[in-house]
Amino acid sequence: MSKYGESWLAELEQESRRKQDTFMQHIASKLQRPRIKERPARPFRGSPEFWNDTNWDDEKRVEQFSLHFESVGGHVALVSNEQELRAWIEEKAEELEPKRIVCQAQEELRALHLEDSIPYAKITFWNTEEGRDEKVLAAEADIGIVVADGAAAYTGSVMVKSSKEKGRSVSLLPTVLFLIIPRERIRTRMGELLVELGEQGREKLPAGVHFISGPSRSSDIENDLTIGVHGPGIVYAIIVG
Repeated sequence: MSKYGESWLAELEQESRRKQDTFMQHIASKLQRPRIKERPARPFRGSPEFWNDTNWDDEKRVEQFSLHFESVGGHVALVSNEQELRAWIEEKAEELEPKRIVCQAQEELRALHLEDSIPYAKITFWNTEEGRDEKVLAAEADIGIVVADGAAAYTGSVMVKSSKEKGRSVSLLPTVLFLIIPRERIRTRMGELLVELGEQGREKLPAGVHFISGPSRSSDIENDLTIGVHGPGIVYAIIVG
């Protein structure tokens, strides 16, 4: 057999293993711990049980949603009913002094009669004024107001659907966004919201589904963070109930 026979290959393998062992021993020495040569125990396979736990109670869902939403720069307010919601919006409007407010054409928002309590601002409802460019109105608005279709506590995300009465521009273009969230629409995980969408059937799917997790955030390659470039820079989530 030539020098490239089995014995030569065996010597190469032994030499390679010696170099590997020396390399690994060097790493263990740098970490100041003994070399681990046994395969570690793996007591769990797949996702742990807590990951599949979607039975958070109402209080924990609100607590966790608030924690995660505020951790990315959003603001959370809790109100008990429609009267407190209206009072909160009036107080915040006095602070922000908006000239224009745009709302989704939702019955919950019309019932607040904000045009009476905030007379100094021009208040319009999406897609209700003929001959007006709704996107321009939304872009000129200081505040956009939306009633959310759902929320996920685990990620602090708010789900907003689009339709003829609910333009995406209302939650995207104004400087400040008010997201009104009925307490009973908060779920533990985003997957629950997606399951509910799927159960509606293809023919009932909305024109668009958007998940909003705090104010718009964008970073360049040097990690310089900028707020409010691609959407509202100030976002309030008002939980009602």
